[in-house]
Amino acid sequence: MADDSKHKQKRLGRGLSALMGEVEASTPSKPEKDAPVATGVNEIPIDHIRRNPAQPRRTFDEAALRELAESIRTKGVLQAILVRPDPKEAGKYQVIAGERRWRAAKLAGLTAIPAVVRNVDELELLEVGIIENVQRADLNPIEEAEAYEALMKRFGRTQDSLATSVGKSRVHITNTLRLLQLPEAARDFVRAGKVSAGHARAALGAPDPEALIELAAEKGLSVREVEALAKGARDGGDLEVKSGKAPPVEKDVDTEALEADLTRRLGLQVDIRHGKNGGELRIKYRDLEQLDDVCSRLTRRKG
Repeated sequence: MADDSKHKQKRLGRGLSALMGEVEASTPSKPEKDAPVATGVNEIPIDHIRRNPAQPRRTFDEAALRELAESIRTKGVLQAILVRPDPKEAGKYQVIAGERRWRAAKLAGLTAIPAVVRNVDELELLEVGIIENVQRADLNPIEEAEAYEALMKRFGRTQDSLATSVGKSRVHITNTLRLLQLPEAARDFVRAGKVSAGHARAALGAPDPEALIELAAEKGLSVREVEALAKGARDGGDLEVKSGKAPPVEKDVDTEALEADLTRRLGLQVDIRHGKNGGELRIKYRDLEQLDDVCSRLTRRKG
């Protein structure tokens, strides 16, 4: 039992190319009657194939599918999809990887599609679906977060093992999973690409993330502006944006005095933004001549 467990763990996280390579290199066992063998590429009737129920990708661009379908009509399917025997229905198959090609082939009117058949368990089915989509950047941030959560809840994966499997940092996994703290309506803005994952994480700091995300989508706010609004809301302020800009950062008397002194010395407007982890010094210039003057002062050597 211990050896079987170790063998199974070694198989996880190897990626799509490794699965395809193993299929093509494997020795076929005795096939069922009229069933494709589990090696090489087979032509499988399209209506014998079902979508992967564990497929993390839920959204497919219809225009892009139609373009691919047109290409398939003229050139055929150039790369085989990967399928497994359907565990609930004999003679049927589930897509492991290549659902977009399968959908486009159906749109193109094909009756069969080249496919490699591979026996995989439920964990591999889900994991390979995630790896394929993450590596091709096909998932929106919410789909990616939901996929990671499924691997953790259903199969006991840790964030560290997920990071290794999908080739991402542990910080990326953690930050992506944080998106699942959003209300469902707020997630829809991320799914639709109306706001980025950065906007969504910044909004999590507000008492009402959904309202802030809706405002960010409506006004086209930057991530920094959303962060400032979230901070203001935590401090009891309202979610108000004037001229599409976030509320100004409050500064103490010493900072304002230093700004005024530097502005006088340079003859240019100076803006200092200081926080717990450091800050920024911004010098505003009107033209290249002023920029050149600032650069000369900064690089000038004493004596």
